[in-house]
Amino acid sequence: MADNKLDYILQLADNALIYGHRLSEWTGHGPQLEVDMALSNISLDNIGAARSFYQYAAEIEGGDKTEDSYPYLRDVRDFKNVLLVEIPNGDFAKTIARSFYFDCFQFHFYTALQQSSDERIAAIAAKSIKEVTYHWRYSKGWVIKLGDGTEVSKAKMQEALNDVWDYAGELFAPNKLELEMQAQRIAPDLAPIKERWDNSINEALKAATLTITDENGDWHHNGGKDGKHSEHLGFLLAELQFVQRAYPNSEW
Repeated sequence: MADNKLDYILQLADNALIYGHRLSEWTGHGPQLEVDMALSNISLDNIGAARSFYQYAAEIEGGDKTEDSYPYLRDVRDFKNVLLVEIPNGDFAKTIARSFYFDCFQFHFYTALQQSSDERIAAIAAKSIKEVTYHWRYSKGWVIKLGDGTEVSKAKMQEALNDVWDYAGELFAPNKLELEMQAQRIAPDLAPIKERWDNSINEALKAATLTITDENGDWHHNGGKDGKHSEHLGFLLAELQFVQRAYPNSEW
């Protein structure tokens, strides 16, 4: 059971870390200084949450494990993040579309995760919820601003939302690990979270005068939770892990 809980904690951490790393790639490249700073801060919030989960994982596993062991010393197939957070940023609209779906999920998910039977997990969720609330408000605001803006911004935002849509379904498709954690009340039930997510997304899209073109029905990209990733994660980790692999165990 301890090993399974460890895997679940790593899944929570990996989602936050990879998402945070992707957003950090906008630092110095944002379309406005305010946007540059906001995305950088949201990135730091997610990496901070990842650190908290990694620290807990290291305590559970023991030995010589530290919070740095998990982001720097695992290979691609060992990561358990959803595919949504590893896809490249693309243009600003695509980044916002990805954030729109994921931030909304994190808001409702962390709200429910505060009721986890694991007190440490619940505490991390409670500490993060204010930040996650801001993240959701920020990405939703940009979707509404771009969707209800010019013809060009509306078209770009609509295209981005459609492009990323098929990655959102994995958020709510529980794997064997999540079902086991749910049975132990460590993880929340994803079904009611999906219902709340749908309501929030649809409300925001209505305000943005946008819609979702769901050409593939219930089909969605899947596999990230079980370590089956796109080639994009390999390139991301090559950058993230470069210094550690080039100079093992170095200290500043």
